[in-house]
Amino acid sequence: MADSIDDLFCEFVRARSPALLRTAFLLTGDRHLAEDLVQDALARTHRGRRRLDDPGHFEAYTRTAMYHQHVSWWRRRKVAESLPGELADVAQPGSDHARRTDLKVALHQALAQLTKRQRAVLVVRFFEDRSEAEAADLLQCSVGTIKSQTSKALARMRQIAPELLSAVMEEA
Repeated sequence: MADSIDDLFCEFVRARSPALLRTAFLLTGDRHLAEDLVQDALARTHRGRRRLDDPGHFEAYTRTAMYHQHVSWWRRRKVAESLPGELADVAQPGSDHARRTDLKVALHQALAQLTKRQRAVLVVRFFEDRSEAEAADLLQCSVGTIKSQTSKALARMRQIAPELLSAVMEEA
């Protein structure tokens, strides 16, 4: 049974690491910090893999570990300088690659100008498609904090990157 759980965990890591890395990159705004965040979360999941009732819970456990670790990073008083990295993305056939690249750059630059807390709230709420209550639980804060940080972050995003709003309106 131990080999079976280990094999399932290895398969999970191979299959889901790119998606976890994308989420971590949106949370941190830095490729190297994102890699550290994913690696730490996967290490925590690996340590707890035998306690998990179902191997299907690996992803939920890993994502929760990522959010908790990220929250502990932004609660530290240490100010660290980070340079935004690049994250490869697979282009959709027939899509306007230049436009997509411009929007991705604008999104990453806009997210980098938000506070860590605001960035985390936006990623959890909209990229991960979580409710306010789920986001509050994941980020270990109140629902009111989620609401206020979401409002402030969206207002700031509208101010610093209006091209993102027009792109969303075009797709809708």
